[in-house]
Amino acid sequence: MSASKSEAASALGPDEPERDGPGSDLLAALLDGMDAALCAFDADGVITHWNREAERILGWSAEEAVGRRGFAGWAVRTADADDVQGRLMAAMTAPGRQVHEFALLRKDGGRVLVRTQSAGVPGADGRPAGVYCAFSEVHAQIDLERSIALSEALFEDASWGVVLVDVDLRPAVVNRYAARMLGAGGRTTALGRPLGELIVQGVEEVEGALHHVLADGAPGALVELWLTVRTEEGEQRRCWRSGFLRLASPLAEEPVPLGVGWLFQDVTEARLAEQEADRQRFRSSQLHRAARAAAECEDPMEAATTQLDFALAGFADHALLDVLSPEGGRLVRAAATPSGAPGPVARVVGAGIPLRYPQGHPALQAMDRAGSVRTSTGGGPDRTESWAAERQWPRDAVHALSTVLRSRGRTLGVVTFLRSANRPRFERPDAEYAESVAAHVASALDLAGVQGG
Repeated sequence: MSASKSEAASALGPDEPERDGPGSDLLAALLDGMDAALCAFDADGVITHWNREAERILGWSAEEAVGRRGFAGWAVRTADADDVQGRLMAAMTAPGRQVHEFALLRKDGGRVLVRTQSAGVPGADGRPAGVYCAFSEVHAQIDLERSIALSEALFEDASWGVVLVDVDLRPAVVNRYAARMLGAGGRTTALGRPLGELIVQGVEEVEGALHHVLADGAPGALVELWLTVRTEEGEQRRCWRSGFLRLASPLAEEPVPLGVGWLFQDVTEARLAEQEADRQRFRSSQLHRAARAAAECEDPMEAATTQLDFALAGFADHALLDVLSPEGGRLVRAAATPSGAPGPVARVVGAGIPLRYPQGHPALQAMDRAGSVRTSTGGGPDRTESWAAERQWPRDAVHALSTVLRSRGRTLGVVTFLRSANRPRFERPDAEYAESVAAHVASALDLAGVQGG
């Protein structure tokens, strides 16, 4: 139902002539198209306007409502009628908008609590001519306020990142946590910038997830993304547990994508701790298995190579075993993995020729320090091959870890573990593991009669 043309025209003021035509039709359409219920009273408290949303909430049509004086006897209890009407009409002379909550009656006899916003309507001469009143169900208003409050909290105080990404995959809104994690410096710094400017590595995974959400909707579970971002401390690799939501306009008849909501929490420390715990468990298991396998070897040298075979799993690509020769105390190659394709550690046939390691070689440094030495190349592919060749290592070696072999207070040699470019550089925990392996290898070499110094 809708207000008549004469009713719509009365909104122009009491002294305005009634007009038929497109203007009054437009006004009626605007009133009926509003999301909020709206009614209006003239200076005598007679209802002049009543839109479709008011009809939906209370059940009274415009024909039944327009022309009544106030709500008494039909839309409000008689006992409350004077108070309700008084507060509504007081808005005619009060400045600004007045907000009230009333219990109104539905046509079916039920009661509904509404929140009203009322304001005076001036006539053509500037004097008060009536009141308009917009109202909505309190629970709907509270839902709206909750949504707004939630949005404000997410973008101000949330302990996880929130990024709203538009359909062009550029950040449109960023909360404080996300701005800090992205190294943006402030909430507005990241807005409108391509994600590739904020994420150094892993941006393809993020954009792939965003495209999927826009096309097919949100995934059914959280995903963990490893990304490298720029921060004030430099580039950092982080793990973000992420959830995605497709955003669509609630005002369109058909869902219109507005973008994607990306919520994430930094779980890097927990994931690194889990990875380290898994690594330690695996390495401990390998040491145990290696010890059992080596104990079954009749040849102590075979026991030494068995220890190295078990150590290589998940740890390095190559292992080189150099021992001190009985003559002159120089290093000779005793065993090694194949320099080409991967393979087990095998004895070097015809071992006995001293290695011509240059001064400062990591193996010699490890012997001098009676400890471990880590090193890596920093050049391109050409530099990598020459770097490895200068040190008499396989040409794909990029990272090296040399550890001294000692038993009964004597240095027996050096074991060197090598990694190619697809593995990370050796860290201090890797050196500790290599030293544990070296202790078992040194015991086997001692049993084999290797002469140390």
